Amino acid sequence: MTAAQRGRYSKYLKPISIIIDLIALIGLPFFFFRELKLNFWYFNLYQISCWFIIAYFSGFYEIYRYTTPVQIFSKIAKQAVIFLLVVIAFFPFSKETIFSGRAIALSLSLTFSWIIIFKSLTFYYLKKYRIATGSNYRNAIIIGYSKEAIRLKDLFTTRIDFGYRFLGFFSDKVQNKEVKGDLSSIYTFLIENKVDEIYCSLGELSNEKIKNLVEFADEHNIGIKFIPDSKEIFSKNLKIDYYEFFPVLSLQKSPLDEPVVMFVKRVFDIFFSLLVVVFFLSWLTPILAILIKLESKGPVFFKQSRPGLNEQEFFCYKFRSMQINSMTEKEASRNDPRVTRIGRFIRKTSLDEMPQFFNVLLGEMSVVGPRPHLWSQNKTYGNRIKKYMVRHHVKPGITGLAQVRGFRGEIETDEDMINRIKYDVFYIENWSLLLDFKIIVQTVINIFKGEEKAY
Repeated sequence: MTAAQRGRYSKYLKPISIIIDLIALIGLPFFFFRELKLNFWYFNLYQISCWFIIAYFSGFYEIYRYTTPVQIFSKIAKQAVIFLLVVIAFFPFSKETIFSGRAIALSLSLTFSWIIIFKSLTFYYLKKYRIATGSNYRNAIIIGYSKEAIRLKDLFTTRIDFGYRFLGFFSDKVQNKEVKGDLSSIYTFLIENKVDEIYCSLGELSNEKIKNLVEFADEHNIGIKFIPDSKEIFSKNLKIDYYEFFPVLSLQKSPLDEPVVMFVKRVFDIFFSLLVVVFFLSWLTPILAILIKLESKGPVFFKQSRPGLNEQEFFCYKFRSMQINSMTEKEASRNDPRVTRIGRFIRKTSLDEMPQFFNVLLGEMSVVGPRPHLWSQNKTYGNRIKKYMVRHHVKPGITGLAQVRGFRGEIETDEDMINRIKYDVFYIENWSLLLDFKIIVQTVINIFKGEEKAY
């Protein structure tokens, strides 16, 4: 079951909220700042960039079904105050612009009134919608039968507006009507009942069982959270949320799950890809097209079906480096007879991958991310290597951390793939824009140095 099959419409709420906010940010200044001799292109670029930077650090879009109204209004107030100062700071640097405190006050007052009304109505009606229709619920189970676990179950059943459907307890230590089974029966139950979140009482699980459960949850895109025990020392990878006064620990999500980060990464992808297409591919493509055509019959470009984000199919584009053959699902090996002379050169220099910048512009790939594997590799290693499927939680990349660390080319042993997955997962869990820049720079260096496995 892929992430796309498990999804609910809640995933669209953040993008919709961002779009609504952008409409207000871009639209209202046209009404109030028309007399200020403002360059709207520069101003909008400035204010939108600042808006998302502030939102990222203030957690403005981090609103969940258990977030309280007080927390929501606190986030709005924090965003409003900082953004007001940022907007005011624009005017001293724009000499021709006329500063008007009245225009700024009216514009931002209406902007945040718009945002408050929209967020309040969304928050209120979504809760009412869940209660009235029983839709948009998350299926949850609890591992363990402690006092804290029972309290959490009572919270799920009494606070229907939180939107959780409790399916039962699992325990090796207690047997009663509420306990669905022991821990060995969990995995089948999770799949058959499309469970969205697991809540674990840590006193019930050994370290080995926790490790296995986390790996299973990662592979099947199931959320896993921990019911805290004050006697335990928790990992720094855990964060605490409150459902009213009930504390719940969650494994930290990847930074790439954050809407603001996704937006920043997408803007970077588009900007970088356009630079490559305009200043590099515009003249390189005709040259390589002639050389490819002169040596062998067939198309200039080769396209191949690959699994992308959430294991959705897309067609990955390359300059054709092989003779036309029927073994497209077989990866290239050293001295592969299918590879042409020009093909050896463009594969050695990674020029064959350059058309994938068009995949990036289409939104199917990212400049940096886990490399897209063959479907045959997914089938072979998907169940064999732990956390293999985690790489499908983000868009595949033209280059990646595993590639710049030397783990590219032919897979000769399971260890080769294990190392790839290790670096892919590290990248996903520790993403930063600086890391993307480092990987891009190292990729360029490796191209000029030459890579042993680029064949």
